[in-house]
Amino acid sequence: MTTPITKRKFTVDEFHRMLQAGILREDDRVELIQGEIVEMTPVGSRHAACVKRLNRLLSRGVGDAAIVSIQDPVRLGPDSEPQPDIALLRPRPDFYADRHPAAGDVLLIVEVADTSAAYDRDTKLPLYARAGIPEVWLVDLAANQLEVYRRPSPQGYGEKEVYRPGMRVSPEALPALSLSVAEILGG
Repeated sequence: MTTPITKRKFTVDEFHRMLQAGILREDDRVELIQGEIVEMTPVGSRHAACVKRLNRLLSRGVGDAAIVSIQDPVRLGPDSEPQPDIALLRPRPDFYADRHPAAGDVLLIVEVADTSAAYDRDTKLPLYARAGIPEVWLVDLAANQLEVYRRPSPQGYGEKEVYRPGMRVSPEALPALSLSVAEILGG
């Protein structure tokens, strides 16, 4: 008779204590997803360039209307703290010095995928929808497109639109900000 293997799930607080104790280091490329410590995929040069472009475009475009957060943690309940490539956050004078932003602080999350699009769609997007993140952009570099997800629910996002080069996109929370998809993709 074989004994079933049981996985040990962690909370965000336990995850932080592992960082404080030196079990995990701040430069470890890991995030907590549904209680599991997940190693993040390596960042290739095309992925990094896209994040840098988006940082510039969004920082110029949002001004004081939002905080542009790059690859920083967002707490999504007691067992998940992903580190999206970009998050647009509600402005706060302290820039979230006393705590990491939570789902209610997020206006938009952007995930850039060179090789991780399936993981982002199948794992991270449902997590973001259950947490009530109002809008997520998935920049799929391999498919040369931008997928926009809106209308979150516990079952997932109710709306998906695909944008390609030649089109423009605006975050729902900041409709005056219009970005060129070709520029986001690096075209």
